Amino acid sequence: MKKPLIILTGPTAVGKTELSLSLAKAVNGSIISADSMQVYRRMDIGSAKIQPQQMQGIPHDLIDVIEPWEEFHVYRFQEMANACMEEIYRQGRIPILTGGTGFYIQALLYQIDFTKEPQDTSYRSSLEQLAAQQGSQTLHEMLRAVDEAAAAQIHPNNVKRIIRALEFHQQSGEKISEHNARQHEKQSPFAFCYFVLNDDRERLYAAIDRRVDQMMEAGLLAEVRALKQEGLTRAHVSMQGLGYKELLLYLDGELTLAEAVARIKRDTRHFAKRQLTWFRRERDVIWINKPEFGYDNEKILDFMNQKMTEAEIILQ
Repeated sequence: MKKPLIILTGPTAVGKTELSLSLAKAVNGSIISADSMQVYRRMDIGSAKIQPQQMQGIPHDLIDVIEPWEEFHVYRFQEMANACMEEIYRQGRIPILTGGTGFYIQALLYQIDFTKEPQDTSYRSSLEQLAAQQGSQTLHEMLRAVDEAAAAQIHPNNVKRIIRALEFHQQSGEKISEHNARQHEKQSPFAFCYFVLNDDRERLYAAIDRRVDQMMEAGLLAEVRALKQEGLTRAHVSMQGLGYKELLLYLDGELTLAEAVARIKRDTRHFAKRQLTWFRRERDVIWINKPEFGYDNEKILDFMNQKMTEAEIILQ
């Protein structure tokens, strides 16, 4: 029999964290974070990271596990998440993959085959330096020249994925778009339910703006300043995250603080829109539109329970 897996995702600020805790209690679950920023230590406020005192006794994996200067990418996530899942199954619990990084979720759900981490990382380093010096648009044009389909799929600001695509082409001579298309046809080895939590756009955007204000009040600027003092720069992948790169521009004198905050809000809204576009392309997704449930998490949980029973992830 296939092992069970529950996915709870959705755009940033939609309310995944609160619902994931209730879900984990209901199904004897353990949470694995599918978030490309919450893995980093000392990057708490800008990543909206759940704190230990908020976890309500629910085990959480892949939070606070690496340093901000370390490399983190989809195949490292996949490797670490697979190890977490094995331990969760050994404990007789159900893994709940929650977070908003759709590519990570896809990689784990379908066990997408990635080429092994290259021993020679000089090409990647040169691309990272080029991005820091000339901006991500230069890399995006390089990608368009070798893989137009990948360039169309990857946002020009997503430096990490652009570099990954260029590196894949340099290593294999193959287009990553063609490789991904083959992998996308794979069937999942898990018995799964793939829930996407969503809200009305106006409410979601208002929640994003409110969250950014709360992050600033909670000390996001001090968090970024401390990371800068550690020697972290825009060349580090971790510092290209929303909130971090904009406040680095302020600290470097390139934006006013008001401009930086406005840019964080704008770019986070754009990010939420891209997340929803990604999830709409995915197979076997179960949408949970909060207004249809009157914003009542108990009703949402009842609906999820029904779907998980139908999928034989949980038994009545």
